[in-house]
Amino acid sequence: MLTNWEGILPIEGSIVVVEDDDILRTVMTEILTDIGAHYVAFVTADDALIHMLKNADGTALVIADHGVPGQIRGAEFLSMVAQRWPGLPSILTSGYELDASLVPEKTVYLQKPWSIDVLVIAIAELLQPGIPVRRI
Repeated sequence: MLTNWEGILPIEGSIVVVEDDDILRTVMTEILTDIGAHYVAFVTADDALIHMLKNADGTALVIADHGVPGQIRGAEFLSMVAQRWPGLPSILTSGYELDASLVPEKTVYLQKPWSIDVLVIAIAELLQPGIPVRRI
C-alpha cells in the first residue's frame, strides 16, 4: 500500500488514464488501486477515445497527460470528452507549462512532477466535492 487515506468514498465506475510514460502510468495506476479505484490505462488519447466511445457509461473520471503520442493531444482529448460527456470530471497533466487557454474548462491541471497527495486530493475534490480527505 502506498498511503493510507481517510475520507475516500468508494469510487463508482472506472478511471480512464492516458499516460505514455510506462513508469508514471504504473505509479498512477498503483495510486488508483491504493484508493480503491478501478482503472483502464492507455498510452494514447486516440485509444482512450475509442474505448470511451464504446464504454463511457462506466467512466467516473478521466486523467490525461498532454504530451502523448498519436493524433490527439491530452488537452484536445479532454475537450472532446467534455463536449461528448458534459460533467465528466477530468485531470490534465503535463511536464511542460501549458497556456491556461489549452486547459479545458472544469479540468484540474497538475503540473509534473506532482505528488501522490496532490493527485489523490484532486481526484477526491472532483469525485466527492465538499468531503475532505486526509492522509493518515
